[in-house]
Amino acid sequence: MRLKEKTIIVTGAASGFGAGIALACAREGAHVVLADINEAGAREVATRCGGRSVGVRCDVTSRRDVADLVAGARERFGRIDVVVNNAGWTHRNQPLLDVDEATFDRVFAINVKSIYHMTHEVVPVMRAQGGGVILNVGSTAGIRPRPGLTWYNASKGAVNLLSKSMAVELGPDRIRVNSICPVIGETALLEAFMGMPDTPENRARFIATIPLGRLSRPDDVANAAVFLASDEAAFISGVEFPVDGGRTV
Repeated sequence: MRLKEKTIIVTGAASGFGAGIALACAREGAHVVLADINEAGAREVATRCGGRSVGVRCDVTSRRDVADLVAGARERFGRIDVVVNNAGWTHRNQPLLDVDEATFDRVFAINVKSIYHMTHEVVPVMRAQGGGVILNVGSTAGIRPRPGLTWYNASKGAVNLLSKSMAVELGPDRIRVNSICPVIGETALLEAFMGMPDTPENRARFIATIPLGRLSRPDDVANAAVFLASDEAAFISGVEFPVDGGRTV
């Protein structure tokens, strides 16, 4: 088991990529703390994870909630080996001037400021224990942006870049930081990303831009997270790790 006895926090873990990451980490022997604003969903996925995994409510835009999440995980398991900042949100695909300020603020609060909150809470813990791993779920949108998603693209560009900067600054503390960059995927946000109904014809327009010929799936992102969280990736830090079927080539 590649993650045996490691304690891993996964945000946005009630569904989609987060649920896939949590389940994959649990299969590899980790104790997973599944955090989501949808507490019932997080608890349901935690039950599927088995072992000592637990689902908790957390609004990642709230510093108090994130502080309570980290403190609770540390109290329950004694240490925090890995954090996966997966929680994310988007505005609907539309002209950039049509996105209102409240929506802009929400996208950046969930996608970017949440990582600020988590970093402030978890880095002192990892420093005290001698190291750790932080995985931020960025996006190919921050590498090769699609039109209609400008402000979402900007938020994920921030995630990708801040991951590199964190890796440089936290390397001496033996804290590895990487950004996982999925292409558009089979999640609940798919229609918002497309800006049109999820029909086979509309999916085909997006799939045509991906050389391997399909959308990303939770297992694709989960497998990347397991590798980057494991000791197999002990000398990998500061990378944008595309999970994109060749989209960003």
